[in-house]
Amino acid sequence: MFYYSARPPKEIMSTTRRAFLSRSAILAASVAGSAAAQTPNPHPNPDAPLTFQPPRRPVIITRETLDNSVTEAYALLEQGADTLEAAIHVCQAREDDPSDHSVGLGGLPNEDGIVELDASVMHGPTRRAGSVAALTNIRHAAKLADTVMRRTAHVMIVGNGAEKFAVAEGFEPENLLTDDARKIWLLWKEHGIGWWGPGIDSPDWKPPVATPPGAIPQAALPSMLQLPRHPTREHLPAVEARMRFLSDRAGRMGIPARLRAEAALQVLWPTTGTIHVSALNTKGEMSGATSTSGLAWKIPGRVGDSPIIGAGCYTDQDIGSAGATGNGEENIKIAGAHTIVDLMRRGATPKEAGLETLRRLARNYNNDMTRLRYLDMIYYILRKDGAYASVSLWSTRGTGEQKKFVVHDGTLRTEPCDYLFEGTTQSIHPF
Repeated sequence: MFYYSARPPKEIMSTTRRAFLSRSAILAASVAGSAAAQTPNPHPNPDAPLTFQPPRRPVIITRETLDNSVTEAYALLEQGADTLEAAIHVCQAREDDPSDHSVGLGGLPNEDGIVELDASVMHGPTRRAGSVAALTNIRHAAKLADTVMRRTAHVMIVGNGAEKFAVAEGFEPENLLTDDARKIWLLWKEHGIGWWGPGIDSPDWKPPVATPPGAIPQAALPSMLQLPRHPTREHLPAVEARMRFLSDRAGRMGIPARLRAEAALQVLWPTTGTIHVSALNTKGEMSGATSTSGLAWKIPGRVGDSPIIGAGCYTDQDIGSAGATGNGEENIKIAGAHTIVDLMRRGATPKEAGLETLRRLARNYNNDMTRLRYLDMIYYILRKDGAYASVSLWSTRGTGEQKKFVVHDGTLRTEPCDYLFEGTTQSIHPF
């Protein structure tokens, strides 16, 4: 169920410019991934203009979707559809699925029980962008971001203005809070924590402390105490006890059995889920789209990285496209997607660019594992020649399985993410 090891690679703890240059040289010789990703850098001189040959087949990279949308989007590309149309098609399938609590209909709400959506798109061929933020009552946020791009002189529209614009453009308003999401929200209201107070980046922040004994049932006490600073597999029973405790409370609240484990997970590890899609055709045309319901239980009006051009989504027609899922606040601070594309512009492979961007995130915390263990980030990276990678801050999910991503380049498959640290994000919950 749960594994965590906070021991970072030694080179992370003593990064210097010389060490980074040395490590980059090693990485350049041993990059894993597609054959295209292993191609030597064609222009090691950062001042020389980079040129990439388009791939022989279209390429799509995204997260696992558990539906047919990636196959359908790939068929669209083979039929000559625009790359942004293909990317939005995948996003829209997730927005339409009420069982996906990270986007669109069924997305988990803010602390007031209102679903707020963020999305952005970038169209490589025309070098345009559009986004929406804190959007309510409109399911297809990615398509609305595309409409902002195509129908206005703006890049971003937010809040009530975004909803009014959507209705004017023919989008149907609806209540996005499904019954399942509402029940999970009620469990969080009773047993979860909010986002008020100092953040992890604050000098005043303190790690979660154990819940006072009187706050939980006596029978649960032995295994419900706080996990140690660096939990490992031997602490698995304590995490499972947390899950059992919350699942039991979910049952008492009338949450159906099929939903209790999911509800418990959302209290312990609030969703930061998002979907990003980058698409590339055989002409070398690229686009990217990102859609999310944002951080679960957020303060109303909170905006993450997904609608921020250059953070949650960035496409440069000359170089490549990138996007992110994870802790949006951290990604905003390093302009993650833009940083990745800029590193590729300077000659880095997709994998190198992604890992170096994660190092910058860790550097913001001076590689302090007592803080970084509560964060997570996954980048999806696609270069103009079809080279790709996906990299994550931590190696595994809360379930203990290695993180994966989806690529379609004529063959649809999942591949494991490369990662910076071995282990799993720790729950911020103060049990």
